[in-house]
Amino acid sequence: MKPHVYSNSQIINGIALGFSLCFFIASFIAAHYTGEWGHVFYQWYLILITPCPLVTDYFNIGGLSSAFLNAGACGLSCSLFMILLKGESRANTLAGYFLVVAHCFYGLNFLNMWPCLLSPFIYLHYKRLDFKKNFHVCMFATSFSPFISEFLFRYTQGDSFVFGQPNLTVLGVILAILCSIMLGYIVPAILPGAQAWHKGYNLYNGGLAFGLFGFFLYNFMYRTMGLASHSSVLIDNPIYRNFNHSYRLFSNTFYLIIFFVCIVAGYILNGKTFHGFGDLIKETGLSSDFAKQYGMPVCLINIGVHGALFLLYLNLSILFTTGAGFTGPTVGVVLAALTFSAMGQHPRNVWPIILGYQTLYFMVMAVCSLGGWNMPWTLSTQGYINGVAFATGLCPIVGRYGILAGVAAGFMCASMCTSTSYLHGGLVLYNGGFTAGITALILLPILEHYVHKVKE
Repeated sequence: MKPHVYSNSQIINGIALGFSLCFFIASFIAAHYTGEWGHVFYQWYLILITPCPLVTDYFNIGGLSSAFLNAGACGLSCSLFMILLKGESRANTLAGYFLVVAHCFYGLNFLNMWPCLLSPFIYLHYKRLDFKKNFHVCMFATSFSPFISEFLFRYTQGDSFVFGQPNLTVLGVILAILCSIMLGYIVPAILPGAQAWHKGYNLYNGGLAFGLFGFFLYNFMYRTMGLASHSSVLIDNPIYRNFNHSYRLFSNTFYLIIFFVCIVAGYILNGKTFHGFGDLIKETGLSSDFAKQYGMPVCLINIGVHGALFLLYLNLSILFTTGAGFTGPTVGVVLAALTFSAMGQHPRNVWPIILGYQTLYFMVMAVCSLGGWNMPWTLSTQGYINGVAFATGLCPIVGRYGILAGVAAGFMCASMCTSTSYLHGGLVLYNGGFTAGITALILLPILEHYVHKVKE
């Protein structure tokens, strides 16, 4: 009797459901690990009612358990849409899922995601477009979720905002509704145009489109209206303060188990072989669909290997430099780095981008040493941890123009990654993709003029 062969769509849905259930299990374990049992749902409530511009650490606002619970709830909601909507889930559907759950640890929650997630359905219905084929657009729209939280809980209150004490205003609710409806029509329209700008060399396509629109929206709502913008909320969380150093062990254990399961599951579903993975990592990553080319079992192997290697990079950075550690954003960007593992990213075309970050770091260190200045940042500074995860979306540059071009892309991206969020006030979650998009816009004309493509 032949073993059952699962379709790509079934495997993609299974990945989303499996990751979501793992978040719930991790939440339960974390509640006992930190002693937060009995307070988890209240702490989750605090996450839901807190304004969340970049980089709001949900480990600090709620706690380890409540952050994983938030990821599980948001992830399960998306996976149910993926399963119940008629049609096939595709590689871009999985990309949308990973971006949602990644930001559930810093900026996106079970309350502010719904207006952004559901509003594009109005546009899809109006245009009579297939819901399932375009569900990734709905998930990408959650990048604007911090705007919703700001309008609901802080924008109309100014200095009267008090953490943990929501004070909804009629105007705030109206602004949140109007913003979500506008996003429902704007997001599907601007996504295709952004890809034409960078010619597909930035896989985080939504980052460039959303960053530019967020730049307009933020400046209109704050600068034009003469209102003071606010940064992320910080509180004194004694559990977070006392347990922060040991979150590294918890996070690493969680991810290593998941990545091991991905590799083993991919190996089994691939007929108990790694056949195809060697060919996959030779791909340029430009306009790629690994799921179609090699099948999702091989993509599962790629997710596990790519995820484990990126996790290794983070651990080495945190071990040898002083910085953020395993915060909520750090845990989240591990998932963000997996976003296009079925559409272009693999270890071979990602490492030169990461090397570009290290190159900038050592160059700045040398200059500061010669000048007698203090080093202003490290590889484990939070902004650079977040930035490098999204900079990996520039991997098609490596595939088409070579390793040195990839190093240059990472170098440029690293030099801008902590500045671009000021343009939109930190209210667009895909800031790393925005930075990568700007890098592509600057670097591509230079490469096209001076460098021959490695692969045609």
